Amino acid sequence: MAKYDSNHVKNIALLGHPGSGKTTLAESMLFEAGALTRRGSVDKKNTISDYHDLEHERESSVFSSLVHAPWQGYKINIIDTPGYDDFAGEVISALRVADTGVIVLNATQGVEVGTDIIWDYTDQFKTPTLFVVNQLDKEGADFERTLSEAKAHFGSNVVAVQFPVQTGTDFYAIIDVLNMVMYQYNAEGKPEKMPIPDQEKDKATRLHKELVETIAANDEGLMEKFFEQGELNEDEMKTGLHHSMIHHDIFPVFCCSAELNKGVARIMSYIDNVCPSANEMPPQQTIDGTLLPCDPNGPACVFIFKTIIEPHIGELSLFKVYSGTIKTGMELVNENTGVTEKFNQLLLLEGHNRSQVDELVAGDIGATIKLRSTHVNNTLHEKGKQLELKPIQFPKPNHSVAISVLNKGDEEKLAQALHTLKEEDATVQVEVSPELRQTLLHCQGELHTHIVDWKLKHIHKLDVHYEKPKIPYRETIQVSSETTYRHKKQSGGAGQFAEVTIRMEPFHDNMPDPQHLNVRHKEVIDLDWGGKLAFYNCIVGGAIDNRFLPAILKGVMEKMHNGPLTGSYARDIRVSVFDGKMHPVDSNDISFKIAGMQAFRQAFTEAQPLLLEPIYRVTVYCPDEQVGAVISDIQTRLGIVEGIDSEGHFQKIIAKVPLAQMYQYSSSLRGMTQGRARFAMEFVDYAPVAYDIQQKLMEAHKVHHEEELV
Repeated sequence: MAKYDSNHVKNIALLGHPGSGKTTLAESMLFEAGALTRRGSVDKKNTISDYHDLEHERESSVFSSLVHAPWQGYKINIIDTPGYDDFAGEVISALRVADTGVIVLNATQGVEVGTDIIWDYTDQFKTPTLFVVNQLDKEGADFERTLSEAKAHFGSNVVAVQFPVQTGTDFYAIIDVLNMVMYQYNAEGKPEKMPIPDQEKDKATRLHKELVETIAANDEGLMEKFFEQGELNEDEMKTGLHHSMIHHDIFPVFCCSAELNKGVARIMSYIDNVCPSANEMPPQQTIDGTLLPCDPNGPACVFIFKTIIEPHIGELSLFKVYSGTIKTGMELVNENTGVTEKFNQLLLLEGHNRSQVDELVAGDIGATIKLRSTHVNNTLHEKGKQLELKPIQFPKPNHSVAISVLNKGDEEKLAQALHTLKEEDATVQVEVSPELRQTLLHCQGELHTHIVDWKLKHIHKLDVHYEKPKIPYRETIQVSSETTYRHKKQSGGAGQFAEVTIRMEPFHDNMPDPQHLNVRHKEVIDLDWGGKLAFYNCIVGGAIDNRFLPAILKGVMEKMHNGPLTGSYARDIRVSVFDGKMHPVDSNDISFKIAGMQAFRQAFTEAQPLLLEPIYRVTVYCPDEQVGAVISDIQTRLGIVEGIDSEGHFQKIIAKVPLAQMYQYSSSLRGMTQGRARFAMEFVDYAPVAYDIQQKLMEAHKVHHEEELV
């Protein structure tokens, strides 16, 4: 196995809309590098990077996959990523460690919605980026349209380095305007350098000039040379492209047919000649602001960006070496957990294949197995240092379902399986909700949920059931009320007795003390589920001993956990205890707890009770032509549109929508916009539900309660 220094390691992520040809491009790169003797195909289910059974079944990438290609003295680490936004976590984790993003465009489709979404991620990370217009051999391929759309979407610094002589089934040659030569390909994809044909010279000259001017405009030194000479030579152009890519200023465009292996070698040569190595990128910044250069002689430091859990092997931790040199057997300290981990094996990955190496230098990417207490986003470093790199910020989930087992006794097995899935995919969130009495599975969308379901059934051998999550309603009141409740129980011997009189009022901050009551003590409790309870002791004349007040409060709190209307949590209420009675023998804590609970229930039902529902702010990004359909759909969901703004080439629609109306919204939005829109949602506040809905929910709760008593 050849050894590479930090200058000769390149890390790229293949990005793009589903079907753009990323996996096929990775396969052709490996073939060109001699890592494969025969290329596989997605159709035949034998590519290196799409190796999972699920990917074979779907015939598309679901997980990011790491491979590497030795190329002209360089090691190109390639991360092939899935295209659907439901798998954004895979894309973001790849971009966290990649030093160049290769965005693959389908020449028959142009810039698709997935491209816009991925561009946002590369822009967020300021990742050096190039475009590859793929599938130029297909019928309907249109390079000019695709280039024009890329410029319109991503700016004038998207600049052609190549263009095809012809497209479609007659695609046979590419003209490179960087070195002003034509590459003509035979049936096996082997190129022959040729002079540019006379009929293409004007176009080549025009695009060459545009490339030179774009490079010069982004580099003062080269700008001066350009003004003096009226031209830049090839080396100067490469230097300018190199620096401009590092600063995320220029985005070169290349051509290829990955399936026919035409143009792939030239892209790889550009990657090793022009695209930055990790040690040419700006230093990493730690949590405390320290800069960590990519130096093989610096302190050893690695970052875990992905975990794969495989049967019979265990956890496979994928990492990038950000500083130092990692050697087999080295012990590193996990800054996040404090645990010392031993790297017994250092592995290179080729899809599901593994090969061992003795060391990995700063800038390289590899894997190890069986780390005891290490997870995604953890930083590990040599002993005696304190280094923690900034974690990956994964997107919040947009789709939730309640999950349960079909076979009684599988509950523990399900809990373990969900834990494993969370370890593998940081965008999967699991919530065990005592309030809703449901286990909630939060994912990026319905497609993401289907992938989780496949894993549960095929890997963990679990039969599970999904249903719509219950809504975490809240209960409150609108007016004040007063009530007295007497609890009395005789069963021979000591009995139970307590009488409590309370005033109940809607509570808000800074409200005055209750009128005509003598406040002796007050306590305002911030409730775990939001809102407040204000509990006032207004007892006079010793009607109730102070020692019984905590029991009354306990009864009130217990009823607030199980509100009188629907069993939902109650909030924003003031309870003032101002009278009552007790018995010298029969009064005790349990009696006053029961009296407090029932007094609360009784007063609550007399205070114009109100059911509240969670309201979410929903932000939808969609093309201009889809705005009407999106707004109309929001309104049918009882949403209120707050505003519309332009953001790039999308319209941003902001609305407030009840959570109860958002179930399966990701699929609805994808359907109505042909997959060209995306959305995010976050909790805002609680608001009253419509009266008829409140009545239906109360009736349903009453029926359920009666069934439980049977």
